[in-house]
Amino acid sequence: MTVEPGSVPSLRALDEWFRSPLGGEVARLESASIQRLLANTFGYYLVQVGVSDGFDAALASSRIRHRIRLPVASFPECASPACASGSIVGLPAQLPIASDSVDAVLLPHTLDFSPEPRAVLDEVERVLIPEGRVIVVGFNALSAWGVRRLLWRSKGRLPWCGRFYLAWRVEEWLGERGFDIEVREFLMFCPPFGAMVGRRCAALDTLGRRLWPFFGSIYVIRAVKRVATLTPVKPLRAKPSALLAGRAVRPTTRGTGHA
Repeated sequence: MTVEPGSVPSLRALDEWFRSPLGGEVARLESASIQRLLANTFGYYLVQVGVSDGFDAALASSRIRHRIRLPVASFPECASPACASGSIVGLPAQLPIASDSVDAVLLPHTLDFSPEPRAVLDEVERVLIPEGRVIVVGFNALSAWGVRRLLWRSKGRLPWCGRFYLAWRVEEWLGERGFDIEVREFLMFCPPFGAMVGRRCAALDTLGRRLWPFFGSIYVIRAVKRVATLTPVKPLRAKPSALLAGRAVRPTTRGTGHA
């Protein structure tokens, strides 16, 4: 699938790519990783921003009670099937969610296809409660997929027309917003060709995790929102002087020249 050159590719268009053989393999690996990272995450509300398909099984297995999908739309109206019950519509950089109200946020390739990735993280920090978690999934620029992107991004084809970031750059952005990195995983060590899907891809993934783990084509990061707490400091109490001790001071005539 292609998008217009120079335009910002739509996250909703990425849903269609996930239905291709290569995209389906990517979705399978990402879903398994998300399911692992959500296994010990608790709370009342989880919001998934961006891509809506491919992660239903992972979210259904989480222990968070309410799961809300936020498909990306340019307008309040949304005719996509993703905008059904259980979904709200908005922009990643302007989330229609109250501050300090969400326990977890999932960003599946949301930063890759957003013109304002740091603004998206600002919004995530705003809506998360203290100790809330964010899971960021993205394409790794330092990988075989990143090399192919350099050759194919001008063609406007998904997912190569997106912005691939280094995992360390994303972690730096999270750190600037008060997040601590808890887990980082790299996935998909196969070349970006649909013919590699299957047993050969599984063998390369096993070998890649052992020999060159940082060159995986996909990174998955889980971070926790830390809030600095102010420890009250008791003021130093100086000893009261004689003039403030609440008793009279006997006058002296020393040095006055009077008897």
